[in-house]
Amino acid sequence: MSWKVFGGTLAALALVVGCEKVNQSAPSVKEYEQKRAELMKRSPEAPTAAARRAGKAGEEGGAGLVASSSGYSYDPTGKRDPFRSFIAEQQQARAKEERGPLEQFDLNQLTVVAVVWGTERPRALVEDPSGRDYVVQEGTPIGKNEGMVLRITDNSVLVRETYVDYLGAQTTKEIEMRIKSATQGG
Repeated sequence: MSWKVFGGTLAALALVVGCEKVNQSAPSVKEYEQKRAELMKRSPEAPTAAARRAGKAGEEGGAGLVASSSGYSYDPTGKRDPFRSFIAEQQQARAKEERGPLEQFDLNQLTVVAVVWGTERPRALVEDPSGRDYVVQEGTPIGKNEGMVLRITDNSVLVRETYVDYLGAQTTKEIEMRIKSATQGG
């Protein structure tokens, strides 16, 4: 007899003997049900399977719901909304931290005061509601909705803003901010 055959036979015999020992120590279905019944008798608050299935239709709510006997109520204070995207919340928090002064205002709160446009890099002077002035150029972030200056012409600044709706879909909109003339008021 070769060692390979002998080793294989020995391994199969050990497996069979080991399985028999495992099966001998496992409880039977009858033993399991007896232990479970004993535990249920010790814990009178625990509902029976029949009560869970029936749903205690006579109680408040009646629509097959079981009333909680422990009196626990969920308090969401200080906890995040489980239905909001965790990744989107992180991106919004990061975006709020990195915002510049012009990104704190809506575009309709900002006023274009002056434009320098006959140069290689045109610039515009933009005023915020508190009266502070900022110089912007193409590529400058502006506005609350991730706006960016696209183009500066002789009397206006073109800004592209990205809006995100409640479903997370993004839409872009180009808004033209014009210089207010003396006749328009200021």
